[in-house]
Amino acid sequence: MTPPDTAAAPPRRRGAPLVRCVLAALSGVLLYLSFPPRPLWWLAPFSLALLAGCLYGRRPRAGFGLATLAGLGYLLPLLVWTGEEVGPVPWLALACLEALFIGLTGLGIALVSRLPAWPVFAAAVWVAGEALRARAPFGGFPWGKLAFGQADGVFTPLAALGGTPLLSFGVALCGFGLYEAVRIARRHPSRTTAALTALTVAAPVAAALAARPLVSDAAEDGTVVAAVIQGNVPRLGLDFNSQRRAVLDNHVKRTIRLAEDVKAGRAPKPDFVVWPENSSDLDPYAEADARAVIDEAVRAIGVPVAIGAVVAPETGPLRNTMILWDPVAGPTTTYDKRKIQPFGERIPMRSFVRLFSSDVDRVRRDFGPGKDPGVFDMAGTGVGMVTCFEAAFDDAVRSTVQDGAQVIAVPSNNATFGRSQMTYQQLAMDRVRAVEHSRTVLVPVTSGVSAVIRPDGRIVAQTRLFTADALVAEIPLRSGRTPATVLGPLPEYALLLLAAGGLGALAVRRVRARRGA
Repeated sequence: MTPPDTAAAPPRRRGAPLVRCVLAALSGVLLYLSFPPRPLWWLAPFSLALLAGCLYGRRPRAGFGLATLAGLGYLLPLLVWTGEEVGPVPWLALACLEALFIGLTGLGIALVSRLPAWPVFAAAVWVAGEALRARAPFGGFPWGKLAFGQADGVFTPLAALGGTPLLSFGVALCGFGLYEAVRIARRHPSRTTAALTALTVAAPVAAALAARPLVSDAAEDGTVVAAVIQGNVPRLGLDFNSQRRAVLDNHVKRTIRLAEDVKAGRAPKPDFVVWPENSSDLDPYAEADARAVIDEAVRAIGVPVAIGAVVAPETGPLRNTMILWDPVAGPTTTYDKRKIQPFGERIPMRSFVRLFSSDVDRVRRDFGPGKDPGVFDMAGTGVGMVTCFEAAFDDAVRSTVQDGAQVIAVPSNNATFGRSQMTYQQLAMDRVRAVEHSRTVLVPVTSGVSAVIRPDGRIVAQTRLFTADALVAEIPLRSGRTPATVLGPLPEYALLLLAAGGLGALAVRRVRARRGA
């Protein structure tokens, strides 16, 4: 790679800043279009190449502004579902806040674009921006990582090699390298420079192809038959759970119907069953009637069932709990959701937020987080619980597999978000997790889309939205660990160090330049 030219910049053309602003926003829109439900994953590198053209050689302030525009073009349409039932204020606030993080990322990219081999450093800075968004504020919001738009893409095997940070890095490197290849080919059309720049495009693709053998669908520990239940909800929107008993009854009825189908030979008998998150918003420990109907359904199917319930202790916060329900012993092991959704399951700064939206008072009592991973022994199979929003967090999924999960279950409740694209964005996220840890992923959702995902990321069965249904499938059990599972956060830490090294090198260069002056 050749560093940016140090000669005086050409005279500014009138209107050029406006054109860059438009192109930056367009790059964000293209990135949005690369995400599900559209199978346009290949747009992501081109959108980043366009963004690189806007940021290359710019001052930090300009990099921040241009990347913020790209973030708005990307996140405003991507996160529109967050205002599905509560109006535009939460949606706009979240999208603008997250766009500012992308602005900070763009500032860093503009800085490192002055370095030789800058696409490598720029891709690492992008990962650093995603790492920051995944941790702050209020515990982070990783939704919209580059990796989560690549479930159908050629880069996906990188997830098994180094997790979602490496997958995001590969996509970003390809995009920034694509811009650098075009830039240098125009200015220095020689074979040597063309070959060097082509490496930044070819390297992530080659690495993904080399990692493809890690994506296996083979059964290491035999197979089991698993079932997921989608009971459906009485109505859409935030008030769906005002009929909590109806939601519970729907899941009870669909489980009993499955038991009847098994008895009649219309369906294979499952070894275990998983219900969705919030399938019982009535606390079965406190509500005798709720406990009785759940017990009826579990006894009818005759196998262990994981029940999603809201547990309300006499004191302290609520618990979003998965309960392992045995047909003989009743409720046994529990798992409390660890990643609690801010402004959904808990309201930070409640009095301040109320100034902008009275919907915060719909959450009268905050949920509290659990502490430990949850792996249920379901008929001899280790089934790891990753509840809904937790699937976006690398550590939540990884710790479950490291704790012995042979299968991952992602019980979810998307009824609040209606028929929006949120369901498909989350389903793609679950597919990436399947490849990352080489595990079957079961996705029971109250209102859909429920699915069975094989360890290679393929969806082999799925339901329709807002339809009561049951999926029964034979799935492979796996206990082997991918490099991503073994290495844990180390690939991300290495990329963060790379980004810091690039920014540090710039700082040293500036200090030396000042001393020389």
